[in-house]
Amino acid sequence: MAVKAYELGVDAAALDAIDMHVHVEIDGHGHCSLPPALMDASSAYFKAEERTPSLDSIAETYRALNMAAVVFTVDARTKLSHKPNSIEDIVEGAARNNDVLIPFGSVDPLTGSEAIVRAKRLAEDYGVRGFKFHPSLQGFDPSQGEFYPLWEALQEIGLPAIFHTGQNGMGAGLPGGYGIKLAYSNPLLLDAVAADFPGLQVIMAHPSVPWQDEANSIATHKSNVWIDLSGWSPKYFPESLVRASNSMLQDKVLFGTDFPLITPQKWLGAFADLPLKDEVRPKILKHNAMRLLGLGTGGQP
Repeated sequence: MAVKAYELGVDAAALDAIDMHVHVEIDGHGHCSLPPALMDASSAYFKAEERTPSLDSIAETYRALNMAAVVFTVDARTKLSHKPNSIEDIVEGAARNNDVLIPFGSVDPLTGSEAIVRAKRLAEDYGVRGFKFHPSLQGFDPSQGEFYPLWEALQEIGLPAIFHTGQNGMGAGLPGGYGIKLAYSNPLLLDAVAADFPGLQVIMAHPSVPWQDEANSIATHKSNVWIDLSGWSPKYFPESLVRASNSMLQDKVLFGTDFPLITPQKWLGAFADLPLKDEVRPKILKHNAMRLLGLGTGGQP
């Protein structure tokens, strides 16, 4: 059966916030995004209350909060020997909840030219609004030339790309970290990508611990680089990130939770305690995402 292509139905002006980082971990066929060992380890690491909510459940959560959510999975089929949950299923679910859900796609860079074909199809035929990558989980160095044809294709498509950076909850506490290499998530590897593909909007996901100063520097230096604040409770944010978010990066920082690993309620509760200027908060919560996603200028009322 053909998948219904996604058409944006979000009324951004009426929303309180846009969560840029929400994982969909299971599809309508019951297939999980990760092998069981990784699912169990990440659940323990984050102490997640509900690890695999459905698309419709996610939509209900964000609708009740008057928020929109960018939803995605990660295609790491080569490195993990495990196919991801269905991206087509994510698109279908987002299409029937297009007032609050915005689907991103994912492709496995290790599949070479197939990744490019897949990315173009997800964008042109299915209507995804961006792409998600996790260099450590997918096992690749994004700065290497062999992946440049993929970044060139994404630049031509004209959609943003989110890259995991910093510490990994995936594999945490397992022998050898399940073979997952943290160095692939050093944000400095994305500096070359952003420099060589200035038309590609690069989102560095998460506080990039232990490389936060590097991430701040890259986002300050390059206009096409952003930081999403997902994956950590704001009470644990590095001080340099809070300071930068309140000043030179106030137009480049994006609200994100990492739901279902962190709930919006818990994240926002801690965010309220950060020493941020009143005029900065709405930029982080919504207006910067509006500009990035083409949902309006993101200018404040």
